Amino acid sequence: MKVSDILRVKGGTLFTVSPDQPLAEALKAMAEHDIGSLVVMEHGDLVGMLTFREVIQAVVGNGGSVGQTIVRTVMDNAPLTCTLETEIDEVRRMMLGRHARYMPVMNQRTLMGVISFYDVAKAVVDSQDFENRMLKAYIRDWPGADGGEPVQTL
Repeated sequence: MKVSDILRVKGGTLFTVSPDQPLAEALKAMAEHDIGSLVVMEHGDLVGMLTFREVIQAVVGNGGSVGQTIVRTVMDNAPLTCTLETEIDEVRRMMLGRHARYMPVMNQRTLMGVISFYDVAKAVVDSQDFENRMLKAYIRDWPGADGGEPVQTL
């Protein structure tokens, strides 16, 4: 399974923010759309990622307030990225290695979407459920499994 399979199911809705926007505006957008991350774009290029992790660190560092903070000063300016062709197992390893919960999906310099650790976990569970159903159907349809001739094994 590849990242493109997740995006096909998830859809392509993207939420972005400019690095020079006030952090308070970014937080408002995150709350309004019930999302945990924003991709930071400048002049059409990915320049960072803003997640609730960076927001919490900024608020704590600023005495419990966002104040006049701008996104650029708190964003992750070197986020992990993947491509549409990246295998899900590789994405899982990358996210676990960096404790990343969100990953922008790029096609060269074009942002294609964002996948979350939840999206990856759901894809893995759905894939395993499908495999389990297929195996059970195979066993159920095995000759002799219906009470007829017993299946002999060596």
